[in-house]
Amino acid sequence: MMPQRVRLQHAAAVRHPTSIIGCQVRREPPNSTERYTRWINQLAPDQLLTQVFTSNGPTVIMPTWFCSRAWFSHVGPFDEGGRGVPEDLLFFHEHLRKGGGLVRVDQSLLLYRYHPGAATHSVLETTIWTHRVRFLEEWALPHWATFTIWNAGRQGRRLYRSLTAGSRCKVVAFCDVDENKIKKGFYCYENSQERPKPRVPVLHFRAAQPPFVICVKLDLTGGAFEDNLRSLNLQEGRDFLHFS
Repeated sequence: MMPQRVRLQHAAAVRHPTSIIGCQVRREPPNSTERYTRWINQLAPDQLLTQVFTSNGPTVIMPTWFCSRAWFSHVGPFDEGGRGVPEDLLFFHEHLRKGGGLVRVDQSLLLYRYHPGAATHSVLETTIWTHRVRFLEEWALPHWATFTIWNAGRQGRRLYRSLTAGSRCKVVAFCDVDENKIKKGFYCYENSQERPKPRVPVLHFRAAQPPFVICVKLDLTGGAFEDNLRSLNLQEGRDFLHFS
């Protein structure tokens, strides 16, 4: 960590005693995880809360965390179940449940090394997915009477199937830009125990109604998806949340 890290993060923690304080990072090797590193360093302050459901994990990443011992004890302890337990994600969710805030010091105060043998790779994607879906259902979906899943492809359908029956009932449509998916007109959940089996409309994104749970990965479409989203003049958090 950089020499000024403790001083700057401590000052922020004094101002925000119930927050996790993070910082920007420099990655080593420099070109490893470029998209992830951009996401870590460039999230706007309000996105630290609105993007807590994505596959990237905590918006203030665990190696940068700084908080008071009193707040840590209030939230914690870490789940020490061992290899395969996403203890940082579980602590992060509990922190938010207890009303904690998220603050990032916008200076690069940490050299964050990447190596393929890191313990984080021992956590199964399916484990992370289950925790993410349950937290979405607990923390966001209760505020919406209905919602649309943006992505009628694999990830959107997987989210739909992973929801509880009560949350699935709130899904009024999928939306997409793929004409083939839109022409089909609906998605049928074949493994449902309901009769008749649910048939969810598939619409062009301009014909769909917010709020949206977005299952399209950011920064992968050359800006096309981001341009489509901006064209709708929506407010992140109120009108849409990112899940992928």
